[in-house]
Amino acid sequence: MINEFQFKFSSEIDPGKPLVFFVFADIGIKSQNMFDESLLSQLANNRDFTGKTGECLVLDIAQDNIIRTYVLMGLGNSDDVNGSLIRKASGNLGRLLRNNNINDCQCLLPACDLPDTSLDTYAGNMVEGITLGLYEFSKWKSKITDSNKKMFCMDIVSDSSPNIEDAIKRGQSVSRGVMLARDLVNSPANRMNPTNMSETAQSIAEDQILEVSILEESDMANLGMESLLGVSKGSVQPAKLIVLEYNGDSDNPDNNIALVGKGITFDTGGISLKPPGGMESMKGDMAGGASVIGLMRIIADLKPTINVMGIVAATENMPGGNAQKPGDVVKAMNGKTIEVINTDAEGRLVLADALSYAESKGIINVIDIATLTGAMVVSLGKVCTGYMTNNQLFGNKLREASRISGEKFWELPLFDEYDDLIKSDVADMKNTGGRQAGSITAAKLLEKFVGDMNWIHLDIAGTSTSARTDGFDVKGATGHPVLTLLQLVMDMSQD
Repeated sequence: MINEFQFKFSSEIDPGKPLVFFVFADIGIKSQNMFDESLLSQLANNRDFTGKTGECLVLDIAQDNIIRTYVLMGLGNSDDVNGSLIRKASGNLGRLLRNNNINDCQCLLPACDLPDTSLDTYAGNMVEGITLGLYEFSKWKSKITDSNKKMFCMDIVSDSSPNIEDAIKRGQSVSRGVMLARDLVNSPANRMNPTNMSETAQSIAEDQILEVSILEESDMANLGMESLLGVSKGSVQPAKLIVLEYNGDSDNPDNNIALVGKGITFDTGGISLKPPGGMESMKGDMAGGASVIGLMRIIADLKPTINVMGIVAATENMPGGNAQKPGDVVKAMNGKTIEVINTDAEGRLVLADALSYAESKGIINVIDIATLTGAMVVSLGKVCTGYMTNNQLFGNKLREASRISGEKFWELPLFDEYDDLIKSDVADMKNTGGRQAGSITAAKLLEKFVGDMNWIHLDIAGTSTSARTDGFDVKGATGHPVLTLLQLVMDMSQD
């Protein structure tokens, strides 16, 4: 088990350590002026290693009575290289090194111009990819002892890029935030309830430059959050509204964005009980809230020039004796009423109040993140996140951020005709429109609670977890869409 990482910059090659190269298919091994790559290139050619994407080769070469290990990882053509590709290749590289018992090595950066990234960014992306690709969640395995733990160490070697140390620190910060989000999602529900989530938020606020407020059920009742509190009624665990604030541009309060996460720490479906098969995966129904907490940790480290509010609506959805029932009507914080047709459509109920809270705080731009609908998995599978927006320019910024991060997104429409599906005979709306356009009608309900805010809704039901390990994603929680949201926040801070 590798669970600790050390990356550092070096300007010299250590003759005693394994040496790692990323290789381009079109230009071969280009390793600055620090290394004679002729023998290595010849041996790679003899073994038909071409440097195509995902190709790898491990060589043990004897020179001067010393056997040294060389690891080659293909990146494809240099013109196609971007941060996402480097992260993915680095994730695969980390596992290749681990499988070959290489836990202390050097990586020599290439000596070529990359079209879509600098060498500094390249180094940071590599740190992220290796760290996230080696992520393991084994907290509850009794056989893991201190003697099993290994430190992974890599020197990133270059003679021409003075900002690599900063890039390494950034990569480590990003990785910690994504891994925190993964840890929260992977944790069992008896170890990660709303109180535990709020304690996690408080712990990072104490360590970072964040302000934290935890609204208790009495506070929410005073604010009129019947929609959120209705979901929590069936659980003995008290609901929490977690608010984390980063003031990166306090002189310009309108330069802001709120990130609102669904934090259902376990979802039985309530009275509209889910089938038992696979219900254990519902510990991850708080992945949206987890991504907000992980992202806020990174933002506090990177300190962008923008004001960011993270809001997590945390509760369980249980079928206790006091649970809300199909047919109940609840009033949200903004005064609008919702008829509860299906208690398993609870995510939109808690987000309705959380979005109303964001609007009450003067937020201009808001993104909600939620494992909201099974319909999204039917539509897009686990390949990409579906999103909807009321502001196309805002949506375009998200798409550009996703292009850089490598996380995939696809836009769905919000045509007015879909409103008809959630019309209620007894309230302003009902919480489900049935099987038709299930992801869109869920978003149409949320749209009623965003007021004049620029709004994007992210449905991460498919992408919050992975069934397999590939690149920097591993089986289990992925931490999506932290990388894209981070890129978006950083882009907006520079506008």
